[in-house]
Amino acid sequence: MPVKILMVCLGNICRSPLAEGLLAAKLPKDKFFVDSAGTGNYHIGKQPDQRSVLTAQKNGLDITYQKARQFTPGDFEEFDYIYVMDNSNYNDVIELAKKEEHKKKVQLILDDLFPGANVDVPDPYYGLQNGFEMVYEMLDETCDILAKKLIEKHS
Repeated sequence: MPVKILMVCLGNICRSPLAEGLLAAKLPKDKFFVDSAGTGNYHIGKQPDQRSVLTAQKNGLDITYQKARQFTPGDFEEFDYIYVMDNSNYNDVIELAKKEEHKKKVQLILDDLFPGANVDVPDPYYGLQNGFEMVYEMLDETCDILAKKLIEKHS
């Protein structure tokens, strides 16, 4: 059974689809499954934001197959790791946790890049294309660290 990892942002169309695509590309597909979700229900069933799609394509990733969905309490049972993009997402997800073991699965995605600093991945939705490029770079760097740790732990 593969190790399951969930990336979470607000709408599941900008940051978490990029994080899903990046981490999935860095992990062996036979050992890991990566998905994404949003804490809000604004974009259920929609493809990622076109600016995320373009940023991913520019870097050799195809995320057009992804469809937005909302995070559910059942995701705590389904996934081994839950990485959230910012402190607001963290609080929204933790609020749905009924068990301490569920809370332990949730972590800010940039924690390994900036230990103890509680750094958010900025939401580029209301900005320009360069915001998506910046978010991609941050996520690419942290996903390198996560992939290495996950492969070491589960090999």
